[in-house]
Amino acid sequence: MLRVTQLCVALLSVIVLASTGYAWGTLRGFNSSVSGHLTIDNTQDAKDGVTDILLVGQDSRTDAQGNPLPQEVLNKLRASDAGGHLTDTMILLRIPNDGSRARAVSFPRDTMVDMGEFGKNKLNSALNNKRVAKLEELKSQGVTDEKRLARESTAAGQQFLMDTIEDFAGLTIEHYAEVNLLGFYKLTKVVGGVEVCLKNPVDDPKSGAEFPAGKQTISKGDALAFVRQRHGLPRGDLDRIVRQQVFMSGLARKMLSANMLGNPAKLSDLMNAMQDSVTLDKGWDVTSFAQQMQGMAAGNIKFDTIPVEMTGPSSGLQADPTEVKQFVDNILLSPEKRKQAQREQERAEELRSETEVDVYNASGVSGLAGRVREDLAERGFDSGEAANAEQSMTSSVVRYSAGNKKAAELAAEDLGGLDVERGGSTETGEISVYLGDDYAGPGARNFSGDGGLQLDGAAQTVPAQSSSSSESGDGPITADGIPCVN
Repeated sequence: MLRVTQLCVALLSVIVLASTGYAWGTLRGFNSSVSGHLTIDNTQDAKDGVTDILLVGQDSRTDAQGNPLPQEVLNKLRASDAGGHLTDTMILLRIPNDGSRARAVSFPRDTMVDMGEFGKNKLNSALNNKRVAKLEELKSQGVTDEKRLARESTAAGQQFLMDTIEDFAGLTIEHYAEVNLLGFYKLTKVVGGVEVCLKNPVDDPKSGAEFPAGKQTISKGDALAFVRQRHGLPRGDLDRIVRQQVFMSGLARKMLSANMLGNPAKLSDLMNAMQDSVTLDKGWDVTSFAQQMQGMAAGNIKFDTIPVEMTGPSSGLQADPTEVKQFVDNILLSPEKRKQAQREQERAEELRSETEVDVYNASGVSGLAGRVREDLAERGFDSGEAANAEQSMTSSVVRYSAGNKKAAELAAEDLGGLDVERGGSTETGEISVYLGDDYAGPGARNFSGDGGLQLDGAAQTVPAQSSSSSESGDGPITADGIPCVN
């Protein structure tokens, strides 16, 4: 469900705040009232030219202070009291330092990811897995103060979710924002509803979604039901994500185009609606962030979903970490740079197919050469010899002959960033890989890529197609239109 919507748009819509003393004073007050206990090391803040914000919708029936919501409130929200600590919505908001545009990237809750100590699990369980583990650790240490237990275990879960997405998507998250059910309800009431469009009528008792086909304006409980429904939709949670994106774009369009935040009364209502439903990382200066983004327009906010594959109703969604990294890395590229990246990717694929690779094991690890040769073959290289080297080596290297340097660099990159050098007995159209004691790439262990990627527009990989776009045939959802959805 979509409890991050109001925060996403609030953060994006403060860009149009009139720079009056009232507006900025209200924003500063809001900043101090919603800071949580998660502290993020921001020493790497936007060095890649981009600010990354993780927006999380928490499946919780409490307010931002942890107080249970009254039954009459749950009735209005059309929610039971059986909520847990699963993160049903995770959206990465990517904003260049000039604040001219933004891309919001959804991470489906059922995406299977490697969680280290917790194995491979659905992404929405990351926060709660770590929260429970930290809670048990604190109790074993003799901690009994309930507020401390809740504070420290929740912060540990939030940090672990950030770490998991950072590893999975190859980036550094600068800020964290979490929203619960209550704020969503209140915000849609403040803005007077959002216009959406459905391809077909729906009637889902589980979420309370009962709507006719066509365009309509929804708010409060109806809006919550609209973004929560996943039963009865052709693609389940993926269609729900599309609904979330459509609703976000509509909310952003309404607030930005109507200059709603230029109205002191509306601004005050908005801040009040979010005070008991939003948690930000400690120390985030929202005022400075808002000043950075004052020039953004609704049409410059776009929404996408990472590339995933549906494999079965209970097996989760499968995603290739390499594809996800490429997709996220290229999400802010201009059309011209995308075309250039496409051409260079095609040339790289051609080079791989034309190049034969011999792999020599100089590490003493049994079967390593064969496994690496197989991995390179899967990436498009022609398979050559796989054998033991004549002598052991401490450092791995890819050797090439004249004319083969680019192919050698591609193989070195595929294997985790090995050194390349000219030499050996390689012939034209051939390269040789020597695996030394330091080798830690594919075949040696579970390998998830080369860490953080440059996000300054210089990346040369091709963005993978999002799951939402690939099904509908449309491009990313933007905040300047009303597409009809399932």
